[in-house]
Amino acid sequence: METLTLNVPPAVGLTDEQFYQLCVANEEWRLELTANGELIIMPPTGGESGISNAGLTAKLYNWNEQTKLGKVFDSSTEFRLPNGAKRCPDASWVLRERWEALPRDDRKRFPPLCPDFVVELRSETDSLEQLRSKMGEYRNNGARLGWLIDPQTPLVEIYRPAVEVETLHFSLNEPPILSGEDVLPGFVLDLAPILNP
Repeated sequence: METLTLNVPPAVGLTDEQFYQLCVANEEWRLELTANGELIIMPPTGGESGISNAGLTAKLYNWNEQTKLGKVFDSSTEFRLPNGAKRCPDASWVLRERWEALPRDDRKRFPPLCPDFVVELRSETDSLEQLRSKMGEYRNNGARLGWLIDPQTPLVEIYRPAVEVETLHFSLNEPPILSGEDVLPGFVLDLAPILNP
């Protein structure tokens, strides 16, 4: 199944609570809401995408277990961005101080913040242009580092605040090794096992 986008007219709108309840009632789907009121319905990922996503999240989690610098989130976590959008990155990380500053009730539902680090891993049903738009939205809402990983093209786009997107084209036989830079100090991701599950 392809990703579906429904327009939610401003007259109808969805409050944060209504959107939360919609997500709970339809937990088999990943739902996102753009700042412009578009409801995005994403199907579950396939097996290979699931393996790649799990590997990516595991690498990030293992690094964070060593450093204790923040909190790692998987693809089922929905964030309420400052612009009003509700988004689910494939993997993300939030600095510990920012997470602990949130009231407990906000931590239990959809956290009202943009992660410091986000990753989108393009699956067979994802549109590259929609993912690029989503990555730009993360950057514009406070993400300090973002990776868009596209095994289909193949390419990696690196998003940082206030600079042009850096694009790395590569062969699937020789994918790059990515650095967490100063956002995730010491984190290095070898894409070979992620892209060749």
